[in-house]
Parts: sequence; structure tokens; C-alpha cells
Amino acid sequence: MRAADVVAKRLYEAGCRWAFGMPGGEVLTLMDALQKAGITFVLCKHENAAGFMAEGTYHRTGAPGIMLATVGPGALNGINVIENAHQDRVPMIVLTGCVDADQAQVYTHQVLDQPRVFRPITKETFTLNAAAAHVIIDKALAIATEGRPGPVHIDVPISVADAPADGTGVLRRPAAAVAPVGPDLDRARQALAGAKRPLIIAGLDAVVEGAASAIQTAAEKLGAPVITTYKAKGLLPESHSLSLGGAGLSPKADSVLLPFVAQADVILAIGYDPIEMRPGWQNPWNAGTQMVIDITAAPNHHYMHQSTLNIVGNCAASVEAMLPDDPLSGVWPDGQIAKVKAAMAEAFPKPDTWGPAQVIATCQDALPDDTLATADSGAHRILLSQMWRCGFPRALTQSSGFCTMGCAVPLALGAQIVEPDRTVISFSGDAGMLMVAGELATAAEMGLKTIFVVFVDASLALIELKQRQRQLPNRGVDFDRCDFAALARAFGGQGHRVQSQAELQAALQAAQTSDTFTVIAAEIDRQSYDGAF
Repeated sequence: MRAADVVAKRLYEAGCRWAFGMPGGEVLTLMDALQKAGITFVLCKHENAAGFMAEGTYHRTGAPGIMLATVGPGALNGINVIENAHQDRVPMIVLTGCVDADQAQVYTHQVLDQPRVFRPITKETFTLNAAAAHVIIDKALAIATEGRPGPVHIDVPISVADAPADGTGVLRRPAAAVAPVGPDLDRARQALAGAKRPLIIAGLDAVVEGAASAIQTAAEKLGAPVITTYKAKGLLPESHSLSLGGAGLSPKADSVLLPFVAQADVILAIGYDPIEMRPGWQNPWNAGTQMVIDITAAPNHHYMHQSTLNIVGNCAASVEAMLPDDPLSGVWPDGQIAKVKAAMAEAFPKPDTWGPAQVIATCQDALPDDTLATADSGAHRILLSQMWRCGFPRALTQSSGFCTMGCAVPLALGAQIVEPDRTVISFSGDAGMLMVAGELATAAEMGLKTIFVVFVDASLALIELKQRQRQLPNRGVDFDRCDFAALARAFGGQGHRVQSQAELQAALQAAQTSDTFTVIAAEIDRQSYDGAF
């Protein structure tokens, strides 16, 4: 086999079935090898979008996403999404073409030190060697998926991709995190058994490790309400009586949840990474007066909070090991949990008037319970993350750690490619949609039926809001309105402009029976987000 074939075969064995990117002459052998191995190459319109589509497939399959880029500008176009994968714990194999080492000494066109560029934003970077191709790809997959997942880069010289290579298959059993043992585990078990006001805060590590069942068991056994980060929404179904929903960026939610956190006597943080949280969540508890048990996949080196017990281990196994034998009774008396749930519902009601909140509520009411949703960065994301009810993990995906714009559309496309018959809806601001509008062509070419909702207010609404809060003049945040419905039709999809709940309901009904993708441009007033979150 060629070295490229060895890489492709091992990726297929790891469950990868799609690769995304834009080819160049330097990656033609790689692309050929991927196709021969059974991995479909999807031609995207920009490498950054390609990376988010790859992430979208990971969320539905569990297999690492694959991004393919050619030398120089192609490789560097993916910088944003690769750092996003690093911060949002996304296993991704980034394959880039490069010129041969000897040629690089006498040829300069598009040539740069790509491994040096990628090293700070990946878990590891390799340059492929034909004799060790099977070792390099096995290492890359292990590093990408073990511990906290993340991206791994492989630079592939042109001649190496074509060179004969031997060796294939899994070379090493993957490392598995286990439940802790020792005095800290005993202290945690004793603290939970004696808790009067237990609270669970769950985050992204718990999603990655599949800890949803363990978290529900813990919540019900302890009588502990559950707060999640935005990426962890659905770890406990948000219809559950113990679910308090998501937190992260909303001052309105913080005004309800942070005082409640301060009342807890024992806090069980399960896979909680504060990379998603606003400054109000720096030191949200007092580890001196409250027992805080922090279970994470890696040690706390962020120092955004400190805990009484720091436990590194598998989230589900660790929680199960420290739960008391019998369910607790008499915790959180006087209906305190119900009062907080009611306060959260009152903070984010279903409104009777047209605006972003009514758009969100109407979409959720009109679509199936198993709908997959994606959210772009912007004001709408904060409101959506508080209002959108998730019944299972990854029901709503977004960029939370890096918080980058232009992610929602390709994330939705990646999910839809894996599950073409499932309802998938993407929520973008108009500026975010303009960043990735070319990927509507990808949706058409792939025959996808994704629904794209665009909040149209001709403004960078979140930045404009911050500008006004600081009493600064309006500068650099407003732009002309775009006819997104016409744009959708130009790319071969369906397009609707809506200015009322009734028009939105009709558009959603049509979208669910359409044989192509649909863009719904929800036109809202400027400053619609004032007081919303």
C-alpha cells in the first residue's frame, strides 16, 4: 500500500466515514486513498466550514472528524476551527499537504513551516513518514481521542503519500480512565451521604465521556438539582424536575442560579469546565465553607475556581463510586428547587409578541422532540441556549469555548450528512450566515434538507448592545439587510421571509416537507435583545 492508504485504512477502522475540505495538487493522493478506503470526501467552500462539518459528524458518530487541506493558504484557512476543536474537546484529524523536505529548501511558493503553526493549537503535530505511517496514524488517533479529546495535525509530503508502506491496524489498546480510590473518594462519599443541600454542576467532560445516565442516577439518588454548561445541556433531560437548565453567558440566568449555588452545602462538579462561562462564574462557590467535589478528565490548571477535592478520573465511574447506598431524603426543603425552576421559567418566558424569543419558542414547538439544533455565536445564542429545551446530550451544539462565528451552518450540515432523515435546524445571526453562505451550495449538492433560521436585524446585535451599554457611539456594527430567502433560492433551496409567528409557523411546516434545504429569514427589530437575557 501507499503511505496514504495506510492512513486512510486506519481512519476507516476508527469509524471515520467522511472527510471534508478543499483539495489541491498536494493532497490528491490522500483524497484518492480516503475514497478507496470507504471514506467519502465532501467538497466544501471553505476549510473553516469543512472543519465544523467534520465536528458535526463526530457529534453523531463518536468517530473523529477529518479535515483535509492543501498546502499554505488551504491549511491556514482552518486555523479557527482547529483551535475551536482544541477548546471544545473535539477529536479531529487534520491532514494537510506539504512539499517534500528537499524541495522546500529550494522552492518557496506557498511554503511555510506548517507544523510550527499548528503545534500551539493541537494536541500534537506529525510529519508523515512512509516507513512509520502506521505508527503515526495510530498515535494520532490515540492522542485525539484519549483524555480530553482534541485535534491532531499530520503534514503529508507529496512523495511520502505515494511511497510504499507496510503495517496497519491498531498497535496499542486505548488508555481508559478509571474511578479514583483512596481517602479523597472516602471523603467525597461521606460528604454526599450527609448532604442537606446537594447540587450538581455538569459540563463538557461528562458529555464526551457519556456520563448522562450516571448523572441522572446521581441527581435522583441525592435529590440534587442539576445545572449544566451550554454544551452539556441535555445530560439530564431539561423536562426533569431536577433540571435547572444551562448557564454560561446570561446575566439574567446568573441572577437566579448563582445565589442558589451559594446555598448548597455539597457541590458535585461533574466534568465541569468553566471555559464556557462568563466572568460571573469565577469562584462561584466557597471551597472553604462548602464541600466542592470536582471530577474532571484533567487537572484544574485554569484556576477559574478551586475545589475542596480535585478528582481526576472517569466522570461516570467516579460518581457511581462515591454515591451513598441509599437515596437521601429531606434535602432542599420548602420547595426550593421548584422555586428556582419557576424563576428561570419566568426569566425566559414564551412571549406573545414578535421577536427573537418568539422565533425560538415557535421553532421548538413546531419541530419533533428529537430535532438536532445548532447555534452560531451572537446575541441569539445566549437567548437560545437558555430557552431551547434539550432532552438528550448534544441536542444543541455550538462553539462555547472559543465562541466563534460561522459555526452553526456547517455544524448542522455535518449532522445532517450522518442522519439525512432527521430534522436538523441551524440558528444564525445575519452576519454569521453571510460568513458561510457559500456552504448553502454544499447543502444543495449533498441533497440535504436542513432548516436554516437567520435572525435578520442588519446588526452585530451583541456588540451593538455592549456598545450602547458603554455609552459609545454606534460604529462598525450595522450593515445593509440581505434577502436571505432569495439567496437560498439562488443556491437551489427554499427561502422564506417571515415577520410574524403565523408566517414562521407556515414556513416551518413547508420546510419539514421540502425535498431540499430551507432558509427562513426571521426579520426582527434592531435592539430586540434588550433585556432578553
